[in-house]
Amino acid sequence: MPYRPLMTGLGLAAALILAACSEPVPPRQPYNVAEVPLYQISADLAEGKTTSAEITQGYMYRIRDLDGPLNGVIMIAPDALKQAAASDERRAAGKAIGPLDGVPILFKDNLDAVGMPTTAGSHALLENYPATDSEVVKRLRAAGAVILGKANTSQFAGYRTITGINGSPVGGSTNNPYDPARTAGGSSNGSGIAAAMSFAAGTVGSETAGSIVSPSSLNGVVGMKPTIALVSRRGIVPISLTQDSAGPMVRTVRDAAMMLNVMAGSDPADPWSKDADANKKDYVAALSDTALQGKRLGVLRIGSNYNDAVEPLFNQALGVLTAQGAELVELPTDSLVDTSVYQRTTLLHEFKEDLNAYLAGTPDTVKVKSLADLIEFSKAHPIESKHAMDIWEASVKTEGGRQNPEYIKVLNEGKRLAMEDGIDRLLKQHNLDALVSLPGGPASLTPADGTSYSVFLAEHKPGEFPPAATNTAATAGYPLISVPMGLLDGLPVGISFVGTAWSEALLLSLAYDYEQASKARVPPPRALAAPTS
Repeated sequence: MPYRPLMTGLGLAAALILAACSEPVPPRQPYNVAEVPLYQISADLAEGKTTSAEITQGYMYRIRDLDGPLNGVIMIAPDALKQAAASDERRAAGKAIGPLDGVPILFKDNLDAVGMPTTAGSHALLENYPATDSEVVKRLRAAGAVILGKANTSQFAGYRTITGINGSPVGGSTNNPYDPARTAGGSSNGSGIAAAMSFAAGTVGSETAGSIVSPSSLNGVVGMKPTIALVSRRGIVPISLTQDSAGPMVRTVRDAAMMLNVMAGSDPADPWSKDADANKKDYVAALSDTALQGKRLGVLRIGSNYNDAVEPLFNQALGVLTAQGAELVELPTDSLVDTSVYQRTTLLHEFKEDLNAYLAGTPDTVKVKSLADLIEFSKAHPIESKHAMDIWEASVKTEGGRQNPEYIKVLNEGKRLAMEDGIDRLLKQHNLDALVSLPGGPASLTPADGTSYSVFLAEHKPGEFPPAATNTAATAGYPLISVPMGLLDGLPVGISFVGTAWSEALLLSLAYDYEQASKARVPPPRALAAPTS
């Protein structure tokens, strides 16, 4: 079936749902998927309390009935119910693959998945039907997961213009499930919406600099960006291989650990991932509700999102950490420096080189094979031409790629400031296990398309923007996780745990202990709507 952009909240995704849901499913007691965590879905499947077909159909009905004003999901896999039926047959034969067998997962629309186009929010890629799965999808499919569909995303993960586009020209605008007048973040906004609304057991997002943890915070879910190349980037539309990573976006920390157990690992097709197997852990086994006892955590009250309004909620979260036995060390606000100026130069060079490599491997149905082609296509397209392309135009002018001396100088300087003189220095200097900070504030009202943003993508001088732990971790390629810490005026805000390279097991365990003690996540009221059928 050719891909078509959604025209309304009940566009292509709803049409596919209605067609798929017309297939007969043996009647059983209804299974309400709302707010059921992935780990419980997995357990109920293993115990025979439900079937993958029932669960998959339940999510499809929820998307059909509840996604309209939110626009979080843009595509349902045509064979989703067939995948579910195959899983049920395996279980009936005693041949279940593992904990994720039959568990439906949604993917950000920049990850290749056979049977669906990877549009990255661009009309230029409407016919980008990949011949093979991305490594992330391949691993989850091999684990038995149901590849349920695609979640909306900001075009090219938000890397096009500093005058923002809400959502994408293909997927349309995304809206926050707690208040549709407010932003769902970027660029893994659809994945955040879908996780918050129980449109799947779990979702996958991707992040270059905040695109998992920020929408996770704004949508009241758990989101983790792993160490760079712990998860292969093969088959993901890139911005920067120095900073890009896929990661889980889910409702609980245990769910994130279960997904990361499958997603992580070395892939010969992503040479940067050569050390992943050696550093991979059993993340579920690492979870502990006493993990915070005796840990020293550095508190960073920095970033544009830290203010008087959010401080009481942050202090309340810190109180939970101390009650669980952690020792908190308040760090000076100048403990880190802003690394966004270095990111701008690095990303401009890498985007051209990495995107050109991805586009060169797309099928013949895709006519744009380079960033230069993409710019020309977008200038001529009646919808794409309405949006600025200043980032692309700056990127296409770069020369030399990763061999450019200025690029190498800036890359190394940014990494030094973020790693040995940044996060690693703080951990060693204060004898810390990890850092805690804010991944973002509560969702703001959605700005109109074309609104100019003072963001790190804009050309600026060092120190012009305040430092932020999220950007520093992005420059370093280090992991971080956002966990809900409660509501501020009815809108969710997260707390982030940041660590050094390969510290995912520690961060997940700290986040798990905090989550279990705080019980701070409050689902969107609309997510608790009566089950649909």
